[in-house]
Amino acid sequence: MATTASRRYHSRSGYVLGFALGGFFDGILLHQILQWHHLLSSIDSEDIRFQVAADGYFHALMYVIAATGLWMLWASRNRPGGMSGRLLFAGILIGFGAWHVVDALMSHWLLGIHRIRMDSSNPLFWDLLWLALFGLVPVILGWIMSGPRDDESGTVRSSAPARTLATLLVLGAAALGVWPLRGSEFTTVLFAPGMGQEHVIRSLASINAQVAWMDVSGELAVIRLAGGQSGWGLFQHGAILVTGAGHPAGCFNNLRT
Repeated sequence: MATTASRRYHSRSGYVLGFALGGFFDGILLHQILQWHHLLSSIDSEDIRFQVAADGYFHALMYVIAATGLWMLWASRNRPGGMSGRLLFAGILIGFGAWHVVDALMSHWLLGIHRIRMDSSNPLFWDLLWLALFGLVPVILGWIMSGPRDDESGTVRSSAPARTLATLLVLGAAALGVWPLRGSEFTTVLFAPGMGQEHVIRSLASINAQVAWMDVSGELAVIRLAGGQSGWGLFQHGAILVTGAGHPAGCFNNLRT
């Protein structure tokens, strides 16, 4: 009985971690790399500052969910009955797919706050393709993986490597949400309201950043950083978001649709 309860507990932590990974995956791939949409692309699409801030709050929520999953995982390491690495990763797959199912149903179709490809003449095709590949397939694989095995005994052995690997996977995905992506020459910086363009320009000059694009308020900028330079110092100058990638000719232009 203790073993069954422990297995369920670890599956729950996997569900939560997988759900957070699904959010990070969408934010990094769709918002930053492919730049197909913002979180709220269908709402006030002319206000780019609003769109970038919404993406930042979305990632902050994913950090909270990921931290909750990690706490659940590590709090259970001494529970009786041990854990199964297989069941943990099955839970992660199910949680990852569940994120995309929820996103499709709520964000794409019920609320309509964005679609997978805002610039497509057939957005439903991309919505359904994304749902199938990254929603239904992981859920099915996770469900198959979580089934009973003929060679399993009643005792589930502790698997510290599985916990460690899951933790590194989540932390790595979280890091990609804020650190510049390898090979990306652009970084998006959002300053707090009221900073003013002169203050922003001085702040960017303090880290030898080149401005590639800036909105009319001066509080949102896309910059190029010198090799090896970090944009994290901008938080000391009033920045509230420094994200890994951005380009005014990418996702920003798609908002005009």
